Amino acid sequence: MTPPADHAAYIAAAPEAFRPSLERLRGLLARVLPDAEEIVAYTMPGFTIGGTVVASYAAFSKQCGLYVLPGAIADHADEITAAGLKATKTGVTFTPRKPIPDDLVERLVRASRAEAGV
Repeated sequence: MTPPADHAAYIAAAPEAFRPSLERLRGLLARVLPDAEEIVAYTMPGFTIGGTVVASYAAFSKQCGLYVLPGAIADHADEITAAGLKATKTGVTFTPRKPIPDDLVERLVRASRAEAGV
């Protein structure tokens, strides 16, 4: 698979059902991280500040994921569970039918940025 050139290409290549969720997430991340640079690393779109990837996202066959630094997930584990979502050490998975709430995204991304110290 050829890595996507940018966020728009990544979203366009994602399963059609996930595209609106990915567009929403991209816009939200851009708003919360206005000084970040959009990148594609490890075939995933992300947002970097000072060389540190603060947040990224991905689409898979059955779900999407938001990826942040581990401390952000740990600090918000109860909120993630309360939202009915599943988390790994660095990510939260969601679907269009059970989206990740915007306010939770904002808190996770702000905590990730604070952890990165940027």
